Amino acid sequence: MVHPRVAVPVGHDAGDELTRFLRRLPKAELHCHLFGSVRRETLEDLSRRAGWPVGRDEIAAFYTRGEKPVGVLRVLRALDRDLIREADDLHRLTVEYLADAATHDVRYAEFFWNPTGTARDSGIDYASAQAAIVRGIADAARDHGIVGRLIPAIDREASPRAALEMVQWVVAHRHDDVPGIGIDYRETDRPPELFVEAYRLARRSGLKATAHAGEFGTPWTNVRTAIDVLGVDRIDHGYTTVDEAAFARHCADAGIVFTVVPTNSYYLRTLPPERWALDHPIRRMPGLGLRIHPNTDDPTLHQVTPTGAWTMMVRDFGFGRDDLRSFLVNGLDAAWIDDGQRRRWREQWLAEFDADAPDPEVWARASAAGAVAAGGEVPE
Repeated sequence: MVHPRVAVPVGHDAGDELTRFLRRLPKAELHCHLFGSVRRETLEDLSRRAGWPVGRDEIAAFYTRGEKPVGVLRVLRALDRDLIREADDLHRLTVEYLADAATHDVRYAEFFWNPTGTARDSGIDYASAQAAIVRGIADAARDHGIVGRLIPAIDREASPRAALEMVQWVVAHRHDDVPGIGIDYRETDRPPELFVEAYRLARRSGLKATAHAGEFGTPWTNVRTAIDVLGVDRIDHGYTTVDEAAFARHCADAGIVFTVVPTNSYYLRTLPPERWALDHPIRRMPGLGLRIHPNTDDPTLHQVTPTGAWTMMVRDFGFGRDDLRSFLVNGLDAAWIDDGQRRRWREQWLAEFDADAPDPEVWARASAAGAVAAGGEVPE
């Protein structure tokens, strides 16, 4: 028996009718970190080439997700610091991530990459790195039929000056496959207001913008600052929005989409095992009128697939057919695509959803099983 907080692999291919449907579901992935998608064998190859600066035991630990999972930031830093040494490495990671996502019918993927760390620690200039990633996007589209888009992300653990420099790189090397910017790494002592100048330049230059906020139990005011001061188009995580009802209503009225992560390490680590699925903010967000969309964040390191993330929304949080249908729409509305493409995909994807969705009793059984599992154990 395993506890529900480590039952994530249920979404890989459990074989039941609901999981088969969710695997076939047309998906947009809007919140995934390129380095957090690295295959274990790829990480081992890169470390072997470099003389094993990251040992086999440490790599094994990266891919172990226990009852109280640790964060994954150490893996992301290790890649830049020790392993990524040429632009082709970024091309490889891009193709592999998009190929893996496509097997779960992800048809559109926006993924984060931190240029500051790559330039500073890996010694690869922005132009060369972006060109390699964009080449990977094109190769994946040709070979796997998936549309990819790159989101360069501000390193919030670096200085505001470094953030501004990063946005300047993006502006100087504008590309259609790079529609906007984000911000990532640890939020706890790096509030969004530190990076106003960088976001101001991005918006002035016509770039879209998103931001990680409210991820690590940080105050809901971080989310407000990201929306009202940085001017973001959507929010990554945003869980503490539920702590302030008036602000939640403001976000609901504005139609802000939150790209949520069912496997978020902070809540798995801090909530009691018997309450994890019942008390997670994701469960409460739609009831406050907040628009959410499920994502993998760091799929290989979280041991989750896109199918798994969507499955958790039913089995852990109790959402039903109509909820998931709205999540699909939310993802398309939040995607950085032109309106014509949005309309075409919405019509096509919803038609597929409606044609393939299981009978109501299947959803009811899955939700009931999830409610039981939330307070006890689920079979392995």
